[in-house]
Amino acid sequence: MAFNQISIKGRALRLLSGREHSRAELERKLSAHEAEPGELARALDELQAKGFISEQRVLESVLHRRAGRLGAARVRQELQAKGLSPEAVAQAVAGLQGTEVERAREVWRKKFGVPPTDASERARQMRFLATRGFGGDTIRRVVSGVEDG
Repeated sequence: MAFNQISIKGRALRLLSGREHSRAELERKLSAHEAEPGELARALDELQAKGFISEQRVLESVLHRRAGRLGAARVRQELQAKGLSPEAVAQAVAGLQGTEVERAREVWRKKFGVPPTDASERARQMRFLATRGFGGDTIRRVVSGVEDG
């Protein structure tokens, strides 16, 4: 390896210094830079053994950054795209279900703040919340202004 080339481990550390990455994400991003077969796996094994790669930290990071603005379905999609274990994703999403209506109400309030005046405005507000990953029942409750009793 030439002196001006960055090693696989160096590239992985550079990526990890910006934000948490799952092992699957690092494999996807770094596979093109692998000089010899197995080099990437060895580097990632070493980083994982030293605690630089942690599925739990990736999960917590996504929940912290995204859960306030997105519904459980969208958060699930992002976690699955990161290659996290299905059990961890299911557990994290189950924890979000309890606060789904409150989070949707806050997102709706910041964007709109007032109930829809006609059917087209109602549909627009509902589409907005749907694209954020909130469920149909939650959307109907928020847009119609139904409070929890």
